Amino acid sequence: MVSSQSGMGAIPFASGSGVSFRVWVPNVDGVSVAGEFNSWSPTAHPLDSENNGFWSTEVTVASVGQQYKFVIHEGTNSVYKNDPYARDVTSSVGNSIIVDLNFNWTSTNFSMPAWNELIIYEMHVGTFNDDIDPGLGTFRSIKAKLPDLQALGINAIHVMPAAEFPGDLSWGYNPSHPFAIESVFGTPSDFKDFVQTVHNFGIAVIVDVVYNHFGPRDLDMWRFTSWNQNNKGGIYFYNDDRDRTPWGNTRPDYGRGEVRQYIRDNALMWLEECRCDGLRFDATAFIRNIFGNNNDPSNDIAEGWSLIQWINNEINARQPWKITIAEDIRNNEWITKDTGAGGAGFDTQWSQEFVRPVRDTLITPNDRDRNMFAIRDVIYHRYGTDAFERVIYTESHDEVARSLNPQERPDHYRLPEEIWRGNADSWFARKRSTLGAVLLFTTPGIPMIFQGQEFLEWGSWADNTPLDWSKKDRFKGIWDLYQSLIRLRRNWFNNTRGLRGQNVNVFHINNNDKLIAFHRWENGGRGDDVIVVLNFSDRNYDSYTIGFPSPGTWYVRFNSDWQGFSPDFGNFPGYNTTAGRAIWGDTDGLTFAGNVGIGAYSGLIFSQ
Repeated sequence: MVSSQSGMGAIPFASGSGVSFRVWVPNVDGVSVAGEFNSWSPTAHPLDSENNGFWSTEVTVASVGQQYKFVIHEGTNSVYKNDPYARDVTSSVGNSIIVDLNFNWTSTNFSMPAWNELIIYEMHVGTFNDDIDPGLGTFRSIKAKLPDLQALGINAIHVMPAAEFPGDLSWGYNPSHPFAIESVFGTPSDFKDFVQTVHNFGIAVIVDVVYNHFGPRDLDMWRFTSWNQNNKGGIYFYNDDRDRTPWGNTRPDYGRGEVRQYIRDNALMWLEECRCDGLRFDATAFIRNIFGNNNDPSNDIAEGWSLIQWINNEINARQPWKITIAEDIRNNEWITKDTGAGGAGFDTQWSQEFVRPVRDTLITPNDRDRNMFAIRDVIYHRYGTDAFERVIYTESHDEVARSLNPQERPDHYRLPEEIWRGNADSWFARKRSTLGAVLLFTTPGIPMIFQGQEFLEWGSWADNTPLDWSKKDRFKGIWDLYQSLIRLRRNWFNNTRGLRGQNVNVFHINNNDKLIAFHRWENGGRGDDVIVVLNFSDRNYDSYTIGFPSPGTWYVRFNSDWQGFSPDFGNFPGYNTTAGRAIWGDTDGLTFAGNVGIGAYSGLIFSQ
């Protein structure tokens, strides 16, 4: 009997009197479901054809928690396959598990912050905190550190991919079962409880999704039926040269309606069933082009582009307050253009145009080689007219990771480690990396930090090495510095509103002495206008003249050279200053001017 219940996979009836099973398996002789409820019989519970490639049935003796698989019958061959829509599996090579999709959600009064108020914290579940589950972090262990993150001031967590992957250790960008929660991180209920708890702390949850490829290992979708072409992957995958990706020849077939629906359903599962607040789409360049290129029409994947548009349109129609982020990193403004204008429709995208020049500038050994015009361009860069169409950062998992294959690429390092290898806790490494933090939180865009950055974690990040939380106490001043910057960025004290605004004017560039100053504002005026001064040289200035947009007293809201951030910082006075009419008519193109004091490799934030 065809199931009367809608939905794919295994869906328990609300009455508790059985389970509906539905699966897409075109052009086969039959499908059955086998499991603990029928002693794994390949014939006891056949599914009925719905005459469109879908098969379904209702099994009254099946119940939540039991294991199962589908059995695909083709001629004399019968093959056991995991449910592509399985919400839980025993392991990446194990069995599917029937899951109760209901969860006891309670009201948290949480609301998603506006894009211009977001501060994102990227984390990897397995390495963020192993205090509760030694050797491996879990959703449960993350909750123990949420008070720290709330105190830091971040208001969004970006969770690296949490779908089931092979083994226990992974970055997560190799999903074997896209609908299942990674079993070593916890159960589906653990994940939903995690989301609810994070919301209770006033923090959003953004989850990473991987649709540019699946697997390639432990992938039951591979040759789900015997049909394939060119010895390729079968019904879920391209069966021609479009299957090729840098991570395996397992690109989904974006042109096949059932596969498009599968990916769309997965995106909505995270947002609606799991109540996440946004999605970060991995490597979207490889969804839209075989080789991840711009301006390469012969290798474009038109149906990949239209799939992205469809998913973004669906999200905007159903839950427009939820954010979608693209990791495209090809400097392509069409990624964040509206779909109505032909764009992909993402709300924002990761900006390599920020991270690369900033890191290059900060790790350069000699001051004379730092390029203030490159920093100017970083501050001004946009993909469109909205400054918040980019996510900016100085560290992400890609920039700081130990190489998975040293023959293909060298290890990458945390920024303090890159500044002085083996001396990440040195004065130079701390001063220049925190100068990068000042730039990060004062530049237009959505700022993001990577786990541990706030307490000077160093070396290379790896999926088998947990954060050293003892550094939070050892470098408490660095943590305080990040907290101070985040509060100013969020206008915590109602006197730096301009840091949330669209407007910026880089009015002072001294490439000889390596200083730069810029003005941020939303609407302008007291409590809104913000002046940022950055010194990229190993030299103090007692009295350095810059322009100001208005007269009167400008107060130092932040000085990264303050000794409270570290006993060996210079504590060079970044004094309040009074701006008056410029003596020579104008200074930096501004009518008013004032003097500032600034320490070596330091940043100042002023407002009125």
